[in-house]
Amino acid sequence: MKRIAVIPNNSKDIGLVNTKRLVEFLNGKAEIYIDEAYSVLGLNVNYVAESEILDNAEYLIVLGGDGTILQRAAECAKRKIPVLGINLGKIGFMTEIEIDDMEDAISKFLQDDFTIEKRMMMKAEIRKENKIQFSFHALNDVVVSKVAGEKLIYMELSTDGVAVNRYTADGLIIATPTGSTGYSISAGGPVVDPCMRLYVATPICAHMLSVRSAVLSSNKDIRIKLDGEYGNADAVVTADGDIQGYIKNADEVIITESEYNFELIKIGEQSFYDTLIKKLS
Repeated sequence: MKRIAVIPNNSKDIGLVNTKRLVEFLNGKAEIYIDEAYSVLGLNVNYVAESEILDNAEYLIVLGGDGTILQRAAECAKRKIPVLGINLGKIGFMTEIEIDDMEDAISKFLQDDFTIEKRMMMKAEIRKENKIQFSFHALNDVVVSKVAGEKLIYMELSTDGVAVNRYTADGLIIATPTGSTGYSISAGGPVVDPCMRLYVATPICAHMLSVRSAVLSSNKDIRIKLDGEYGNADAVVTADGDIQGYIKNADEVIITESEYNFELIKIGEQSFYDTLIKKLS
């Protein structure tokens, strides 16, 4: 039997009605692991500490939206645990399975009637005074943006030491192909097939007459440096929506392609472009 961790978003699955429904369908067909915080539900599963939920799992099923997947993406990628998303959110490009189709999709999954799509991830480092402070991984995007209430920031974007552009803006998004349908598209960035391996750099509210997104090779490093020549505003660095740290004048964010791939379980013949039209039309 497959060993499956189940992670619900309890703010979207009110009363965990759909989680119970999923577990009842899986009972006797798979070994199930779920957060011990839900033990009051009395489900026939293995209750474990939230921090240990992936320790014995071969697969992860998420009930929620893309944000719920993003919270576990880096950990799953490092452990090579494929993820199946069941959509309880509004859009859901990675949580493609609609709740009404859950049992049919899970039946196919249990019968190994699925494919695994590998998505590139980014590794980012924050460097201060030429010393790496810390690093992190992201599936969707890394964003350098002004601190709330502060003035515009001035940034230089380069790739392998070659300047690409200077920006006066509220921020700059570096997105993967997976992240191209997230924050990046809202800022005017292009849609990219999620199986490609590249970066999309898109400024946020640029104070410039002419500015466009730049598509950059994932084989080269990307550097974002605060340009103190025009100002000294601090900036915040986020990865997949979570704050990672703050940078000041002359500090850098260095982005390279991660050694890890995120593995997304795909069921059925629906293409990315079918999903795109369905979700955004």
